[in-house]
Amino acid sequence: MFRELVRKKQKLSEEECIDLLKNEPRGVLSVLGDDDYPYGMPINHYYCEEDGKLYFHGGKTGHKIDAIKRHNKVSFCVYDQGFRKPGEWALNIRSVVVFGKIEIIEDMETVIKISRQLSYKFTNDEKYIEHEITNSGTRTLMFALVPECITGKLVNEA
Repeated sequence: MFRELVRKKQKLSEEECIDLLKNEPRGVLSVLGDDDYPYGMPINHYYCEEDGKLYFHGGKTGHKIDAIKRHNKVSFCVYDQGFRKPGEWALNIRSVVVFGKIEIIEDMETVIKISRQLSYKFTNDEKYIEHEITNSGTRTLMFALVPECITGKLVNEA
């Protein structure tokens, strides 16, 4: 169902893909938007090692949510800052693309737990995290991407 990587020498291992998903702060979530136009948006995420899902949060209404409710198949792309080999100008970038289906998380206990984990990617300030969860938790929609295919590669932009 999903295409094989053409340049197999550039393929990242599963461990490298998971490492990027765990450590990079954000990526681009792409959905099938209005009038079947692709709609991609930058979004932060949390990769849960326990269940292998990617979690996102956002408001309860808007273009993204309407698109997800119409069609739950999405892709999510994450890439690193890249690196240059000594003496070379070209940037080498590792990227991961995840294909899967989105499910909306209704359980408030799970929403709060994942919100906390997502917050830890950006800050360890417990007071700030608790304030945000207390004040915004009920207005937050949490959704999970259940991966069906994860693929990654190292690209040299030369």
